[in-house]
Order: sequence, then C-alpha cells, then structure tokens
Amino acid sequence: MAKLGRIFILLFVLNTLLVSGINTLQKALVQKGELQLYFSKPLGKNDLAHSGLNAPYRMIYDFKNTRLAHNRVASGLPDNVRISQYKPGIVRIVIEADTRLKFAGYQPFFPDNQYYIALPKPPKKVFAKQVNIAPKKNPRTLPSKGVTEPKIFPRESAIPLPSRSSRSKLIVIDAGHGGQDAGAVAGGKKEKDVVLQIAKKLEQELRKRGHPVYMTRSTDRFLTLPQRTKIADQKDSAAFISIHANSVPKNKQNKVQGIETFFLQKTRDARSKRIAERENKSVLQGASLLSRNIILDSVLSGPKIVQSNKLAIDVQRRILANVRSRYSSVKDGGVRHAPFWVLVGASRPSVLVEVGYISHPTERQRLCNPQYQSLVAKGIAEGVDTYLLNRKKEIDF
Repeated sequence: MAKLGRIFILLFVLNTLLVSGINTLQKALVQKGELQLYFSKPLGKNDLAHSGLNAPYRMIYDFKNTRLAHNRVASGLPDNVRISQYKPGIVRIVIEADTRLKFAGYQPFFPDNQYYIALPKPPKKVFAKQVNIAPKKNPRTLPSKGVTEPKIFPRESAIPLPSRSSRSKLIVIDAGHGGQDAGAVAGGKKEKDVVLQIAKKLEQELRKRGHPVYMTRSTDRFLTLPQRTKIADQKDSAAFISIHANSVPKNKQNKVQGIETFFLQKTRDARSKRIAERENKSVLQGASLLSRNIILDSVLSGPKIVQSNKLAIDVQRRILANVRSRYSSVKDGGVRHAPFWVLVGASRPSVLVEVGYISHPTERQRLCNPQYQSLVAKGIAEGVDTYLLNRKKEIDF
C-alpha cells in the first residue's frame, strides 16, 4: 500500500510539472471598446505572436503555451471576434474589420495576468466562413515555428494618409528639457535646443492643418512636471506630444541610432527603462519612490493608455514615411512603452517621441539639419491627423 501511495504521489508531481508551464485563458469579455483577456498566470515575453491578413482585413493573435479553460470562454463576444484552440498549445484570436487593422494590444502592469486589445468597429459584413481558424492547410494562416513570417503591412511610404483631418483639435507640444536642464549633450549639440527647433516646426505643421497648438515652452526655459502636463487638461486638448532626443554612453555612440515613439506603461525591458530613467531624472527631483509608484499605478489602467498606444503607432509610421523619403537608412526603433513621468500628468492621449540619438554622429548631424527637422515635424503632424480621423470614426466626436 505504501508503495502504491508513493507511485500515486510521483504521478501527481509529474503531472503538475507537465501542466505547470501551460497558461490558461479563463475569461474573455468586451468592456469600453476593448477585448479583455484573463489568464491563469502572467504572459511570458515570447508567448504572443501576431500578424495581419487582407481580403477581408484581419488581425491574428496567437497566444503560445496556452489553452482554453472551457468552451464557453468565447461566448457573448461580437461576431467579428473569434477565439479557438488553434493547436494543443496555441489559443488563436481573429479580429475582423472593414479597414486595415493595427496591433493595439497591451499587458497591464497590475494585474499582470491580463491582456487588452482595442477593438475596431464591427465590419458591415463578417467573413466568418472565409477564415480558417482550425489548423487546416491554408497558406495564409500564421506560419509555424521556424518558417519566415511574410510581411503583412506595406512599407511606411505606402500607408495612405487620411483624406481629411479632424480640424480644430487642440494639440499640446512639449519640447523636452530647457533652461538649466540641457538634456543629452554630444558633439557640442544640446538636446534642449534640437527638440525646441523641431517642436516649433511641428507647431507650424499642425497650424497649417487647422489645429490650435499650445507650446509648453517656446524659449529656453525649464518647466516643472506639473507645468508641462496640466495645460493638456485645462485646455481640453486632443493629444499631448513630448519631443526628446536620445543618447547612449560613449562606448556605444557609433552603434545605437533610430527613431522611437513611447507611450506610458511600466516595462521590464532594460533599454526602455534606461531611456525613461534618463529623461525622468530632471523632473522627479524631490519625489519619493513611494509617491512616484502611487501616482503611476493610479493612471496605468485608464482608457488613455489604449489611445496613447494607437497615437504612438500612427506617429511612428508617419515619421518614418517622411524621413525615409530622403534618408533611406534611418532606423526604426519601433513603438515602445516605458514609465515616462512627463506622460503621467495629462489624462489625454500622450506620447513621447525620441526623434533620434544625438549621441550618434550621423544622426546628430541630421537632427541639426533644418530639412530633416521639417520631415520629422511633418511626420508627427500626419500621425496626429491619422489618429484623430480614426478616433473620430470610432466615437464620432
């Protein structure tokens, strides 16, 4: 009997070890225009893959090492959202729309066992019969591991601009640093000067498109954190754009370059943390760690996070489309998230654009070039227009 008991315990332990690595999708529901997914444990860094398909437009999310808790998980969802156990270890979510979809998902820092996806308006016609969710032979489904995934979206220059913009929406532009805070310094050039020049060109671009603009600073002066963000709420702005230039230590100056657009969110990514810490240094003097965390946690679950993510995607794409029309070698640093404190105060969609690395010799030369600055400014303005038009379609504001 004792031997039988030991065998039972051994089998139980082995079974626990086998299933402990499997995540479970326990619940899926739609709230505030988002598909909210609830898992049994936090998602790993490599547990999610996504791609897009045309005719009809679809976005596919594959959650690896995951299984459905039960067959009622997908009940009650809109017709254009479908969830299935695609493979024994992959849960697949397919979302359809009338227009091209963008990756608009994020994982809240707390609780970290959830994942949210901003949903588009349901298409006029749902093409359920044309979509293969089951793992049948279909060259358009997501490739298996080891197979190169085809490009889904066109080059940035091929992305169409909106036919018209949403006029009369106030935009707040924040040129980073200023005054005694020079920001990053390299090759005799100061971040505070470069970003102010770009901010002024962005102001002109937005005004040409009919948008009222408020500049947090238009001269070389330092502002506190509350001064930079409170105006966005006081003036009922549609977006808050903070402009900065990046930098790395001397031993990496010839290696690291590229344009990046950030939205507010905590991160485990060491590179994003480093960038945020450098930019936060001047505005957080005197604030305790406890007070910082309390303030940050209070805004991370708000609706502005999803909209900020969308704004960041549009801005990043249009900047690249413009600068690559003249400078084809510009690196795409991507859309990233990090706890930038300048983005905390405003309850409006807010992004921080790192327009390039002032520490990189070639990129520094470009950033000080008025023509290049104009291309960056035009790209940001086009991204804002694209975001506002898409937002107008979503909520008819």
